[in-house]
Amino acid sequence: MSTSADVRPLARPVVPGVPAAVPGAVAASAVGSPLPRPDLAQLGPNWYAAVMGTAILANGAAALPVRLPGLVGFGEVMWALGATALLVLAAARLVHLTRHREVARAQLLDNPATAVFYGCPPMALLAVGLGTLLLGSRVIGTGPAVALDAVLWGVGTLYALTVAGGIPYLMITRHRVSALEANPTWLLPVVAPLVASACGPALVPHLPAGPPQQALLYGCWALFGVGLLATLVLLPVVFTGLFHSKVPSLALTPALFLVLGPLGQSVTAIHQLADAARPVLPALAPVMLPLAELYGVAVIGVAMLWLAVALTANLRARRAGMPFAMTWWAYTFPVGTCVTGAAALAKHTGFGGFTGLAVGLYLLLGAAWLLVAGGTAAGLLRGRLLAR
Repeated sequence: MSTSADVRPLARPVVPGVPAAVPGAVAASAVGSPLPRPDLAQLGPNWYAAVMGTAILANGAAALPVRLPGLVGFGEVMWALGATALLVLAAARLVHLTRHREVARAQLLDNPATAVFYGCPPMALLAVGLGTLLLGSRVIGTGPAVALDAVLWGVGTLYALTVAGGIPYLMITRHRVSALEANPTWLLPVVAPLVASACGPALVPHLPAGPPQQALLYGCWALFGVGLLATLVLLPVVFTGLFHSKVPSLALTPALFLVLGPLGQSVTAIHQLADAARPVLPALAPVMLPLAELYGVAVIGVAMLWLAVALTANLRARRAGMPFAMTWWAYTFPVGTCVTGAAALAKHTGFGGFTGLAVGLYLLLGAAWLLVAGGTAAGLLRGRLLAR
C-alpha cells in the first residue's frame, strides 16, 4: 500500500503508489556505484503496511486449526521479523516527523490520498502486539509478552480511535475529496478499531477476574461496533466511487483487496469476543457463540466472492503491465484476516471445509508475502523506492 508521498515529481501525473523513475539509477547500478541512500522525506505512514503484512503471516500461523511440524517456529521467526521492522520503521518515522515536519504536515492535512494511510500504524502496533502474546511468549517469556502486548494494544487502540474519528473529520472539513472518487483505501482508518477489537480479547485472561475483565471485554465490543458500523457506512461510498470512476490507476488495483480487511477482521473479532465471554459474561456466552458462527459463515462467504473479484482484476492489471508499488502490500493483511476468520470458524464449527479454507488462504498469504517482500527489497536496493 502506498501514497503519493512515495514518488518524486514527474512530468506525467503523479499516481499514488507508483515509484518514480530515479534519473541515473539504472546506469549507476550497472556500473556498480554505491546503493542509493533512502530519502526519509518520502517516508509515509503507508510503509507500516509492510509490518502489518509480516505480522499477520505470523499470527496466521498461530491461528491455523492444523499443527504442522515447524509451523510455530516459522510463526516465531515472522513475529521477530515483524517486530524488528516495526522498531526500524518507528525510528525512521520519528526522523521523518522531526526533520521533515512540513512534508509530514502536508501528508496528513493536505493530501487525502496519504492521510487515509494513517490507519496503518495502529494496525501494525496491534498485530505485532498480538503476535508477541501468541508467539513471542515462547521466546521472551509470558510475563514480558503480556506486558508488551498490553502496551502495544493500549497505544494502538488509542491511535486507532484517533484515526477513525480524525481522518473522516479532516475529509469532511479540510480535504478536497469527492465521494465519486472514493476507493478502498478510504476504509483503512475505520478498520483499525476492528483490529483492536480482535486483538484485545487475548489479554482478558491475564487481567484480574471481575470488573477489569468485564471492562476490557465490553470495551472490545464497543470497538467492534465502531469499526463495523463505520465500515457499513463507508462501503457504499467506496463502491459508488469504484462504479463511477473505476480504479484510477493500475498501481491502485491491489487496493481492491482492502475490502477483505473489515470482512475477515470482523469475523475474527466476533469469534474472539465469544470465546472471551465464556468465563467473563456467562449469561451472554450462550448467545454469543451461535451469533458468531452465523455471522462468520455469512461474511466469509461474501469475502470469498470479493476475493475472486479482486484476484481477477489484479490478474488483468498484471497483463496490462501493472508496475510494482507499495500498494502490493494490500495482498497480505486483508487476506490474513480471512485466514484468522476461517480458522476461528473451523475451531467453533468443527467443519473440515473451513479448515481447508484457512489452510488454502494461508498458502495464498505466504505466496503473496514472498512476492511483495521481494519486490520491496528489490525496490529499495535499486533505488525505485525512497530514493533521493
